[in-house]
Amino acid sequence: MNIQAMMKQAQAIQKEMMKAKEEIDNKIYEGNSSFVNVKVKGSKEIEAITINKEELTKDDIEMLQDIIVVAINDAMKQIDKDTEQKLGKYTQGIPGLF
Repeated sequence: MNIQAMMKQAQAIQKEMMKAKEEIDNKIYEGNSSFVNVKVKGSKEIEAITINKEELTKDDIEMLQDIIVVAINDAMKQIDKDTEQKLGKYTQGIPGLF
């Protein structure tokens, strides 16, 4: 294989990686915990937090804070899992690339 063919192949792989990363960044992931729903873009930007007020009492505020953290972390884990599944084949052996 000559160097031009290798460069062309590397460019094709890079293009595939960028497309996969763009798909992940634009996808909305939902994290749920009790009466809280969090929507997070794959770029890890929080889009929305929904709280089911019917199930919330004044005594639940401290618990609500913890539940929001759990819901956000749930969505973030989904993003990390999807990123690993889609980009792992390109980044094996390159820690911390994404």
